Amino acid sequence: MIVVATADFEVYHEVVGELRERDVEFTTIEPGDALPPGTDAVVTSDDDLAVDVPVVRAAAGNARLAVERAVGRVRGERSRTVVGVDPGDRPGIAVLRGGIVVAAFQVPVTDAAEVVREEVADDEDAVVRVGDGARMAGARILDELGDVTVELVDETGTTPHLGSGARGMGDVLAATNIALTPGEEVEGRSVDPTEGEIEVVKARSRERSEENRTITAELARRVAAGDLTLEEALAEHRDDA
Repeated sequence: MIVVATADFEVYHEVVGELRERDVEFTTIEPGDALPPGTDAVVTSDDDLAVDVPVVRAAAGNARLAVERAVGRVRGERSRTVVGVDPGDRPGIAVLRGGIVVAAFQVPVTDAAEVVREEVADDEDAVVRVGDGARMAGARILDELGDVTVELVDETGTTPHLGSGARGMGDVLAATNIALTPGEEVEGRSVDPTEGEIEVVKARSRERSEENRTITAELARRVAAGDLTLEEALAEHRDDA
């Protein structure tokens, strides 16, 4: 059972709402009161609370993360936070805590690292598993993650068959499978764009520009490497024309 112990009304309201939404067993006490029998974890905004069970600190605005971590603590040895990332132009991101998927996202590659960092903030045991496909997007995400434990995962077999009504879910489901697949710990990924990747960017520049403009190979290389957005490269190409 999870116990909520806080005198902060805003934190109390947010945490209790998240627990009720998940249909998790919980009770509430005043900070300093004795813990009831069967307490598995405590969620509190009190920095000085000292008890003999796992404690999760909560603040206004982070109730979801606090509740997910508390639920993970209840699950014992399976409590580690694992984030799977299926890289691409719009990476799929799956967050697992306590062995279950607690959150999923699909965002532009420019926002992916920030989403991941928020999910693992202050969680020293968290691991981020990034698929080894879409090399340039994956390298960009890795470079922007900062001081986070990262594993590079072989994506083979992680993309599921999508049946009727599941269209658009493939990247998130692949991210879940990546999260469940141990990989090789890495500190970064340095890759050079291939000629094929450069040609793909040049083709995208023609599609994106109103003038059917094709950027140069050097600009396309910088886009593929993540140094420029396609829009920035098109603007630079117009200025140089």
